[in-house]
Amino acid sequence: MAASSKVQPERVRGSVPQQHEVTGRRATYQDVLDAPPHKIAEVVDGKLHVTPLLGPVPGRARGCVMGIIARAYDRYKDDSTQRDNWWILHGPEIHFGLAPEEDILVPDVCGWRRERMPTYPDVAYFTVAPDWVCEVLTPATRDLDLGAKRNVYAREGIPHLWLIDPEQRTLEAYERRVGKWALLGTATEAAPVSLTPFADISFPLNELWWPTPKGKASR
Repeated sequence: MAASSKVQPERVRGSVPQQHEVTGRRATYQDVLDAPPHKIAEVVDGKLHVTPLLGPVPGRARGCVMGIIARAYDRYKDDSTQRDNWWILHGPEIHFGLAPEEDILVPDVCGWRRERMPTYPDVAYFTVAPDWVCEVLTPATRDLDLGAKRNVYAREGIPHLWLIDPEQRTLEAYERRVGKWALLGTATEAAPVSLTPFADISFPLNELWWPTPKGKASR
């Protein structure tokens, strides 16, 4: 369950993630509902993972990439551009599989092509797999994002995955091929980003980064 959008201090986001073992059974949606409201709770491979909300630095990266993509692709049908129309959303709860054995994931940003999901549903959580997922890596989520969650996304047939690392100032774009992730390209620092599935736009990667104080060199 995605928690409140209130920004938490960066030191909180860098804390150790919590993996809660539910004794004698796999975790369920009820465990997600019972998690603290100021955390993000997910069930992956039967285990409950509770992580802090994004702090200012990764939060900026998430907000900026969502804004850039949404401005270009999340539009009304009468838009005059020739680009595909998408629904772009941050922090949705998505259920993969059937209860009580479903995986419950909360990607940082994701999108659905409107040709696949013509109507935006007013629901507590989604059950349709998105066409694109973007995860922002932090000390608290890196292992989960690069491991079990990425495996679920591949298993569920999601075609496109972006991984943003605010600490290293990189963006990696992957495409699912024969059930596995193939790296399409990597952008660093201020490099122009024009990557699938949004390759018909371009933006400088440094739009995502926290401004570097004067007198301090960037990474």
